[in-house]
Amino acid sequence: MKKTTGMDRAATRHWRPATRAVRGGTWRSEHGETSEAVFLSSGFSYDDAETVAARFTGEATGMTYSRLQNPTVAMLEERIALLEGAEACRVQASGMAAMTAALLCQLSVGDHVVAARAAFGSCRWLVDHLCPRFGIEATVIDSAVDEEWERAIRPNTKVFFFETPANPTLDVVNMQYVCDLARAHGIVTVVDNAFATPVLQRPLEFGADAVAYSATKLMDGQGRVLAGAVCGSSQFIEEKLLPFQRNTGPNLSPFSAWVVHKGLETLHLRARAQSESALALGRFIEPRVARMLHPGLPSHPRHELAMRQMDAAGPIFAFEVPGGREQAFALLNALELVDISNNIGDTRSLLCHPASSTHANLGAEAREAMGVSEGLLRINVGLEDIADLTEDIDRALAKAGL
Repeated sequence: MKKTTGMDRAATRHWRPATRAVRGGTWRSEHGETSEAVFLSSGFSYDDAETVAARFTGEATGMTYSRLQNPTVAMLEERIALLEGAEACRVQASGMAAMTAALLCQLSVGDHVVAARAAFGSCRWLVDHLCPRFGIEATVIDSAVDEEWERAIRPNTKVFFFETPANPTLDVVNMQYVCDLARAHGIVTVVDNAFATPVLQRPLEFGADAVAYSATKLMDGQGRVLAGAVCGSSQFIEEKLLPFQRNTGPNLSPFSAWVVHKGLETLHLRARAQSESALALGRFIEPRVARMLHPGLPSHPRHELAMRQMDAAGPIFAFEVPGGREQAFALLNALELVDISNNIGDTRSLLCHPASSTHANLGAEAREAMGVSEGLLRINVGLEDIADLTEDIDRALAKAGL
């Protein structure tokens, strides 16, 4: 492969997903390194003053300042865009920086956003608290009821915002229906795809306008760095997102970009292997709990829709124990192998109690409306041997009286 082949869409558009994950976005220096370089530089120098002027006016390509672009960051953006099937991508310092940028780059005073009720706690905070502070109206709906999307539309509705599968209740949104509805009304659809990644689900194929990620999760996949990404058309990225990002500065560091870039090389293998283990573990747990929330199992109310939209159900699911917080804590405290942690997407299996962690700040009323009960537990299934995971969960369930 030549030094810049990985950045050449004329070549990479013919590559299949696994090849794009390993080779896409590679941009070798004059040294010809096989592993991409980390460019730890805040600024760049120029051979002459005319080059500076041309780059700042956009007449010439090239680096100017790492808040605007960096070679390592550019490689990651191209690799994610290729995997997503997007024209362009910009990465941010965290998943929440990506969600915030994807919304605020296009919303103004007097606009209206319709958002899914089931969402990560900080995403709900954006909709419930931050947007209203800037004069942006918000309506939160049950995203699993198709008709609610249309009922929520107002003349000033500018954005539909949702996650599917949703955190932590694994609600599944009918993307084709919602995206078609949005397009018919001139509304921009922003999809949080962190639970699936482009390996398992590609919202742009269903008509989404922008896809946002916490790349901290499966994209890195090993609990090392914070990162976020937003993908979409070149027009959306260049005209909406980039001016917001350039002037507010939620930029990803080159080192973190390099870590995620390397993580993407194994994403296909990890996501599918972890999905298989999650399905097996979900089947084992289901008969012993009050409620199972796993899109890959027939008991999920939108199982068939999820399997039409996704290549696999992913490594994350939730289940509810009947004894509320006390029994949930007893189960967590009985774990010997699985970690108690509020993160997801890791190669290590992690279990958490959303009502007391990721969704604690929403308040009891909002949690109840979302279905985040005191007995709800969310698990990220890692790459450990499924027999060891099953034994640990079996032991913890028994100690918790299940």
